Formats: sequence, C-alpha cells, structure tokens
Amino acid sequence: MSDIVDVKLAVVGGLPPRTDAPWGPKPGRITPARIGVYAFLVVASLFFLMPFYVMLITSLKPMSEIRLGNLMSLPEVATIQPWIDAWAHACTGVDCNGVQVGLFNSLRILVPSVILSIALGAINGYALSFWRPRGSNLIFAILLLGAFIPYQVYLYPLVRMLSVVGLYNRLPGIVAVHTIFGLPIMTLLFRNYYASLPIDLFKAARVDGGSFWTIFFYLILPMSGPILVVATILQVTGIWNDFLFGLIFAGRENLPMTVLLNNVVNTTTGVREYNVNMAATILTALVPLLVYFVSGRWFVRGIASGAVKG
Repeated sequence: MSDIVDVKLAVVGGLPPRTDAPWGPKPGRITPARIGVYAFLVVASLFFLMPFYVMLITSLKPMSEIRLGNLMSLPEVATIQPWIDAWAHACTGVDCNGVQVGLFNSLRILVPSVILSIALGAINGYALSFWRPRGSNLIFAILLLGAFIPYQVYLYPLVRMLSVVGLYNRLPGIVAVHTIFGLPIMTLLFRNYYASLPIDLFKAARVDGGSFWTIFFYLILPMSGPILVVATILQVTGIWNDFLFGLIFAGRENLPMTVLLNNVVNTTTGVREYNVNMAATILTALVPLLVYFVSGRWFVRGIASGAVKG
C-alpha cells in the first residue's frame, strides 16, 4: 500500500516512480530471447530493404559500371540520366515516351476508383451495422464470398458484360471493375468499424427524427476518420499496383503505369538498359511508398480503433 502511495506522490510531484518495488519497471537486460528478437528483426529488415538498395544504386549507375558486375557497390560516378530516360524516353513498345504516360493514366484510374469504392463501402457498412434491413446477413455473406473467389474466374464474364454495355477498353470500364472488386473488403472494414460505435448515438439520432442520409452525413461520417484513412491506403495500394485488370480492361490508351513498366522491362529491341529499368520500377512504386510514409501512423491508429473488430 505504501508503494502505491509513493508512486502517486512521485507522479504528482513530477518525480520518477520507484523502481525497487517488485512490480516496478525492470532495467533492460540482454537475454537470449531479446537477442533472438532483434536478430529476426534485422534479418527481416535486410530481406525487404536489400532489393530496394540494389534497385536504387543500379538506377544511379551508368551502364559501363553495371557491366563490371559489382551489384552491391555504390556508383563511382552517380548520374540521374537513367531516371530522365525512364520518365520521358523509355520505350513501352512502339512508343518511346517513358512511363510518364502511365503515371497520368494510373491517376485517372485511381482517383475515381478509390472515391467510389470507399463511398459505397461506407454506405454499405453503415446500412448493415445500424439499419440492418431484412436479409442483411445474407447480403453481407454474399459480398464476403466475392472477396474469396479468384479474380481470374470473373475475367471472361466481365469482358462480355462490359462489351455489351460499351465500356470495354474504356476508362469508365476499368473504374467500374476496381469499384466492384473493392466493395467486399471496404464493406467489411466499415461494417466492423461502425459495429464498434455506441448504438445509443444512432438511437438518439433516430429519436430526433434523423433520416438515413442525415444520420450518415452528420453523425456517422464525422466519426469515420480513422477507418477512412485505412480504407484509402488499402485501395490506393491495391488499385495502383494492379496489373491484371489494367492490362485487360483499360484499353491501349489508358494503360496504367504497371503495364507500361512491364513493357519497358520486357522490351527486347536494342541494348537492355538495367539502370533505366530500375529507375522505372522505383518511379512506378513511388506513389504507394509516399502514401505509406505520409499516412502510415494514421493507418495503425485506424486499425487499432476498430477496423478489424466485430
């Protein structure tokens, strides 16, 4: 009892708490378990960082240094010319305009797809969590079932359906595909997050005469900040890194950056420029990396605040 009083007095007075109590914090000690944990973390970090290191230093080397075979060595004469060539001059087939065209195509696909899939997922999760219409559990089960079926199963039916309505090989078609395939996971995230919110808030809003959309926009949506960040990161990463849907549904004029990167790397005419290929690869991965670096902290908070609860 005296130990607890001493700790309270120390906290109030701004003094550090006693550490001689049996339940107090223990000084860090080097143990075999701690050494094993740190060794695993170091190895795992090197496993993921080593390929990026090789790509980065290779993209800064001239071809004369790359031909020497010193894969891990730093460039003796660093140059950014491979980055310029990858951005503006790399050949993606018969065209040699670099990956810049794919960047703008990817953005045109990404922005509406992310907005629509998150908006529809939020509305579905809100309806399934609070309003619960008849058969809502069955609808939710069907939505989740769609997330576990391989995408390849849907390719031919989707090609036929989009051809019938005139959306195949067009920008609205690829946006519709990404929106539809993003609905299951988005609905799951928002439903579980909203299920963790106090139901009394919703009931009070209903008593005050709030309608479906009024409650959603003025009560539920303002409390959805953490899960919106999680959903945005997941959708941005998934849609930006997509290759299969972009190759099949986007059309020649709307090919995303990932498809053009494949064309750059697999171009067989002339000398294979590994430095340009590495620079193009990093440029393609730049947007997801920036998203993680900028909003990674909020992603963890969103997950911890109820994104996987329910």
